[in-house]
Amino acid sequence: MSRTRTHTLDASQVHYAWDNALPPRLEIEPGDEVVFQTRDAADGYYTPQSTAEDVRRRVFPGHPLTGPVWVKGARPGHVLEVEIRAVEPGAWGWTAIMPGRGLLPHDFSEPYLHKWDLSRRDVALLRPDIAIPIEPFCGILGVALATPGPHSTMPPRENGGNMDVKQLTAGTTLYLPVQVEGALFSCGDAHAAQGDGEVCLTAIETTATVTLRFRLHDTFTIREPQFRTAGPLGGRPNTGPYYATTAFHTDLLEAARNAVRYMIDHLVRTRGLSREEAFVLCSVAVDLRISEVVDAPHWIVTAFLPESIFRG
Repeated sequence: MSRTRTHTLDASQVHYAWDNALPPRLEIEPGDEVVFQTRDAADGYYTPQSTAEDVRRRVFPGHPLTGPVWVKGARPGHVLEVEIRAVEPGAWGWTAIMPGRGLLPHDFSEPYLHKWDLSRRDVALLRPDIAIPIEPFCGILGVALATPGPHSTMPPRENGGNMDVKQLTAGTTLYLPVQVEGALFSCGDAHAAQGDGEVCLTAIETTATVTLRFRLHDTFTIREPQFRTAGPLGGRPNTGPYYATTAFHTDLLEAARNAVRYMIDHLVRTRGLSREEAFVLCSVAVDLRISEVVDAPHWIVTAFLPESIFRG
């Protein structure tokens, strides 16, 4: 039996697009672990001294990704197993509202930036009375596409990529369909916390140290990513009651928008938040769920707010 080796890949060199012509930075054997250092989604643009005006000036070239990693023996049609061993966020993070972007592109006319202290490692405070549990994960985990690039990192695809699935925390095992020889795996866009939906376009964005173990499967195939969690869904906030807002529409996206608008109204009315603070809170802690898609012509989306995040 071959011995498992642990490799380290720093963030001194990154790439900003999916491109199967990129040379690998590292070659590994199946069964090996890699410790990735990742940059934040803004590639270090924001600092703890940044303001909302910096949001207005920022230009997005693509997510900075650490990789690619060549997995020996990987061939198109194989399945790459990615065991998420650990995700350690940086010391601080940020969440931004960018006018014209996110789920509510026309509801906010001015940029907004919230900076988070992550040094406590267990929670991040929106206010002294609102504590968001830290549950870190990588927003982007993916392999190179079969189609020659470059391809934007923004949309998720069959290769994984910018999935922003908050359940991809330590203990979860992700399965990706290999599309090119060597798989050419990369990761980045770490989040310290996020609600299902990431509705304002950003979560608690941060740098991270990510430890992954890779295996290959050739006895089954998949067309898009699949994963197995380490335990029940719900996460750390799942310790008390939830407040939920529902919305119906003939379009699921519009139903999602209205459910979030109603939640923003609720937070402003009952918790004294500004609309910007409420939208940020929805992005980092509120979970959107499709409650019904069979009673045509209306579909229901529900936004769930864990009330355990409120203190006192």
